Amino acid sequence: MTATHLLPADLAERLAAERRRWLVTGAAGFIGSNLVEALLACGQEVVGLDNYATGHRRNIAAATAGAADRFTMIEADICDRAACRAAVTGCEVVLHQAALGSVPRSLEDPLSSHDANVTGFINMLDSARTAAVGRFVYAASSSTYGDLEELPKVEERTGRPLSPYAATKLIDEIYAEVYQRSYGFTATGLRYFNVFGPRQDPEGAYAAVIPKWVAAMIADVPVTINGDGETSRDFCFVANAVQANVLAALAPDAAQGEVFNVAFGGRTSLNQLFGLIRDGLARHQLHYDREPARGDFRAGDVRHSQADIGKARAMLGYRPSHDVERGLAEALPYYIENAGR
Repeated sequence: MTATHLLPADLAERLAAERRRWLVTGAAGFIGSNLVEALLACGQEVVGLDNYATGHRRNIAAATAGAADRFTMIEADICDRAACRAAVTGCEVVLHQAALGSVPRSLEDPLSSHDANVTGFINMLDSARTAAVGRFVYAASSSTYGDLEELPKVEERTGRPLSPYAATKLIDEIYAEVYQRSYGFTATGLRYFNVFGPRQDPEGAYAAVIPKWVAAMIADVPVTINGDGETSRDFCFVANAVQANVLAALAPDAAQGEVFNVAFGGRTSLNQLFGLIRDGLARHQLHYDREPARGDFRAGDVRHSQADIGKARAMLGYRPSHDVERGLAEALPYYIENAGR
């Protein structure tokens, strides 16, 4: 197992230079399992925490192959305070990824999103504080920019949340800031922009657009584009998110307690994305000849999203390794191999 596809070589060497004990919440999920894999590949000791509500045991099996002796899995819910306190024991770094994602899910069931994303967040934050954990890095969200139309998105300027999910992620940032002021405990937030890659689930009503479309094209069933297709996103390959987490955890004190955009810094429309996926599959001899169906714009969705990553570059040394094309080239073999799973 190597970390070469998830971390730049110099960062992997820096990480491997000192063994630490890391807690990854949401370890069985998409981003969490990639973090577990990268950390183990660099000789780290890792504790995983997940209730498997949206994660999968197969993700843990793949992420820990060949390094199970340095991995401990805790099956528990972050809404369980005692479980959170137990999980952080002896850990030097917490990478908090556990959450209920999806804007549509939050619109249908706002209470569950609040429980996982707010109550669960403060449970982990306070457990880390009382355990004197050295570094706490958490998954924030670009949804926090809300109705702000300005592009690119800069960390210091946000709009009004457009969904319960966005509200939960904004509340997390507020709590992190309050904990720093009240207790001197710093938590660093990473505002993810449409992360995609291997282990992202294509199934279910709340599946992310890239794995969902890939699965549909492989099965030769219709793909639906909501709206006119000119809605755009800053699609971010998972290796970029892994890099940002490790950099934030290893960053000096001056960079702790900040919020950073994590993206590539580009913008791809849904129409362009459709073409990129179709062309990518054709290179694997999987040809999709249908034109996309058209649906209504989704409630709670922003029209355009693009990150300014200058702050992360300057303070963390973040250098995204994958644009959307390179990311798709690396992700498609996984999606193809696991189609229909």
